[in-house]
Amino acid sequence: MTVARPPAMIIESCSLKQALNRLGETLEQAAPRSSMRPAPANDNQPDFFVPSLYDIPVKDGVDLMDVAVFRLSKRHQRKGDVLRYQLHGAQVEVTAGGYGMASVWDYDLVLMCISHLAEAVRRHRDGKGKPPTRTFRPHVKEVLKFCRLSDGGQQYEAVEKSLDRLKNTTVKITRTNRNAKLRATAGFGLIETYKVISRTDTGCVSTIEIVIPEWIYEAVVTHDNPQILTVNPDYFLIDKGLARFVYRLARKSAGTDRARYLFKTIYERSGSAASFKEFCRMMRQIVVANDLPDFHLAEEVGKDGPILCMTARALLARVA
Repeated sequence: MTVARPPAMIIESCSLKQALNRLGETLEQAAPRSSMRPAPANDNQPDFFVPSLYDIPVKDGVDLMDVAVFRLSKRHQRKGDVLRYQLHGAQVEVTAGGYGMASVWDYDLVLMCISHLAEAVRRHRDGKGKPPTRTFRPHVKEVLKFCRLSDGGQQYEAVEKSLDRLKNTTVKITRTNRNAKLRATAGFGLIETYKVISRTDTGCVSTIEIVIPEWIYEAVVTHDNPQILTVNPDYFLIDKGLARFVYRLARKSAGTDRARYLFKTIYERSGSAASFKEFCRMMRQIVVANDLPDFHLAEEVGKDGPILCMTARALLARVA
């Protein structure tokens, strides 16, 4: 026989449940969520030589580390989308193909290409090897090792999908010289072409071949003093796309000092599809966690809105 509960008990039970749910939500919002993921189990195994991680800040005088030439979301593919950024004297457009826009995690392969070229050039100048060509043939295990990813079947498949998106994401830069009444436009891909060698019995990718775009090759190999920045290897462990963009911005702008950006400016340069209110919430999660490599983050109040202050941890250590 079912015994009916008195109305007062039902109301009290519902109120208690609602209170507990609200408490849980409050605690979840208050607890800082790390921007970093754990390193994979095989991270310290010296199976392959991994060169230093580099990025190129300059393309034809336009600093691509100032804007996101990739999507920051893991979920939204952004097929056919176009991101537009207005910089001083130039407009940058990033266009996605049918496979979706390349993500900031796909861009790790571009960083690997840059690192490969930089290391090969260094060895050549030391008399230890030939100058590098634009063709790069890493084993997929080297890719996973470089990107600090676990060695698994899904990761192998993900590499090929990343190559599809990189191949079909293009960047266009338009510069205008108003005095000379000239307008120049240049377009390029994040990679030029690729090939994948897979085993027919297992379907697993074994070797890939990437033809590195001319704009990357020229920036690293042919310049006497290439404009290259060294990036902390823990960058690969940054799990949030926006946090990766913030690190890149800090590395380029703050360096060994400090830099300040309006949240609104970062929002406009990140290509975020979120509302500005949601973007600010995500930014504050990153600031509260404050666990990005090399840089201390803090929020300041500005007359034009919230400001992100990025300070090199090494500078803070010297001051202390």
